[in-house]
Amino acid sequence: MAQDITVYITDRNGEKHEVQAPTDMNLNLMELIRMYELAEEGTIGICGGMAMCASCQCYILNDVYKTDRNDDEEAMLSEAYHVKENSRLGCQIRITEEVDGLEIEIAPEQ
Repeated sequence: MAQDITVYITDRNGEKHEVQAPTDMNLNLMELIRMYELAEEGTIGICGGMAMCASCQCYILNDVYKTDRNDDEEAMLSEAYHVKENSRLGCQIRITEEVDGLEIEIAPEQ
């Protein structure tokens, strides 16, 4: 049975939000950020979640999400600004029960 999980998101102003995320809608982290309007309209998910713009770059702050970057994500982050070791593209992180308790910070705008 699907359940909601909790994700902690620090926005670009440094404000931390605790949000509930449904696991039964096949959402990704970028879509969750947009759903809760935690980034200015038009500044996140510009490519629609195709791993082609890095506008949804975020920093993973805890060890809940342990999956390695895929090739498309690596390629996009190699060209992005503000990249850190813990950088990921939010569009590549699926909202599943396995990411319950995930803490992220939205990277500065590209």
